[in-house]
Amino acid sequence: MSGWNGNGAVADRFHRRHLLHSGLGGMIGLSLPALRRLQAESTAAGSSAKTAAVIYVELAGGPAQHETYDPKPRAPAEVRGPLRAIPTNVPGIEFSELMAEQARIADKLAIIRSVSHNSGSHETSAHLAQTGWYLRNNQSRQNEMPCVGAVAAHLRGRNSPGLPAFVAIPRGMRFGGAAWLGAGFAPYETVNDPNKAPFTVPNVSLARGLTPERLADRQSLLAELDGARRLRDTAGTALAMDTLADEAFEMLTGDGARRAFDIDREDATIRKAYGRNPIGQSMLLARRLVEHGVMFVTVRVPGWDDHKDLEKSMRGKGPRYDQAIAALVRDLGERGLDRDVLVVAMGEFGRTPKINKTAGRDHWGRVMSVLMAGGGLKMGQVIGATDANGAAANAAPYRPQHVLAMIYRHLGIDPATTLEDNAGRPWHLLAERGLIRELVESPSTAAERFTTR
Repeated sequence: MSGWNGNGAVADRFHRRHLLHSGLGGMIGLSLPALRRLQAESTAAGSSAKTAAVIYVELAGGPAQHETYDPKPRAPAEVRGPLRAIPTNVPGIEFSELMAEQARIADKLAIIRSVSHNSGSHETSAHLAQTGWYLRNNQSRQNEMPCVGAVAAHLRGRNSPGLPAFVAIPRGMRFGGAAWLGAGFAPYETVNDPNKAPFTVPNVSLARGLTPERLADRQSLLAELDGARRLRDTAGTALAMDTLADEAFEMLTGDGARRAFDIDREDATIRKAYGRNPIGQSMLLARRLVEHGVMFVTVRVPGWDDHKDLEKSMRGKGPRYDQAIAALVRDLGERGLDRDVLVVAMGEFGRTPKINKTAGRDHWGRVMSVLMAGGGLKMGQVIGATDANGAAANAAPYRPQHVLAMIYRHLGIDPATTLEDNAGRPWHLLAERGLIRELVESPSTAAERFTTR
C-alpha cells in the first residue's frame, strides 16, 4: 500500500503549488493539511447531528493492565506486581493504587477488561487500534488504512466553521494518518506543549503586515485564477481550490480558532485540577477544542512501554495520567458535555502476566484494558474479565474494532460504510463492526447475547 501514500503526496504537492502561485501559501503555511478539508456528506444515519465529538487518548507503548485497571491482588507476587489494588466508588470494582482519582469517579467510567488481538508488535497493534485493520507490511511506518479520526473528518466534516474537524495534541498518533483518503484529512497538529507559556499553535494567525482585507483580495485572485476548475484527489474526493481558500480564510480571519486554542483563557484553578504538566494540559486543551466545536481530538500520552523498572516508571507517569483523565471526565460532566463527548483511552496492547527479569512486563496482545466515558453510554461498570493471572479474557471477549465501532456509532457513522482506495477497491470501515453491547444494553440482555452466540 505504500504506493497509495506516494500518490497522495503528488496530489498534496500539486494543491500546495497552486496556493503558492496564488500568493496564499506563505499565509496558510505548508503544515496545515486540515485547512484543505472539504465538507463531505455522510450516508450514515444520525450524522447530521453536529454536536457529537470524540477525545481519543493514545496510551502509546501499551499500558500494563495489572498496574492500571485490572489488578490481581490475590495472584502470586510475580503476577500481582509491585502495586496495590484499591476499591473504587463502585462496589466490587478495584483499580491499581495509582489510578486513585479515577477510582473516585468509577461510576462515570466504563472499563473493558477483555479487549484482545493477535499481535505483539507496536506497529501492527497500533495500526489495528487506530484504524481497525492490521498492517499488511509489519515494517511500515505509514498508514495503510486511514485512522478513525481521518475517516470521521472525511465522512462528517467539521462541527464548526473556522475550526478543523480533526486535531492531534501535540502530534499525530503512531498511525494517526489519513492514508489514501489524502493528506487533507490528516489531523491538524498543535505541535507545542500546552503546559509551556506562551502556548502557540501554527497557522491560526495572519502573517505580520497582512490584514483581512488584503487576504480577501488574494482570495478573490485565487478564485479568478482557478475559476470553476476542480481537482480530483487519489481517494476520489472532489477538492475545489475555491473551497480550500474559503476554509483557509475562515480560520485565519475568524476568531474561533484562536479562542479555541487559547488555553491561557482557562482559570488557574481549572489548570491546576488537570495538572500543570504536558499530560494534564493536553487533556484540558482537548476539552477546550471539543467545547468550541472540534469534532475529533487525539491526545498522545507516550511512555507506557515498560519492559523494565515498571514500578518506577508507573509512579512517575501514572498519577499525572490519572489526575488528567479524571479531571477531563469530571469537567465534561460539570459542563453538560458528557453526552455529546465520548472519551476513549487505550494503548495498542497489554503487558505480560508475569514480571520479567528486569522488573518490567513485555508486549501482550492477548488482552488489554480500555477506558470509555461519556457519549451517553452506560457507565459505572467493568465489562468482561480476565483469568486469575490477567493473561486472557474469560468473559465478554472484544477486539479493538469493537471499540472503534462504538466511536463510529457515537458520531453517527455506519461502520459498514465502504470507501474506495486509490485502486478503486472498496473497503468497509471495519471488518468486525459489532458494538460493545454492555454499553448500550441492560446487563442481563448483554449476558444473554454472550451465552447464546
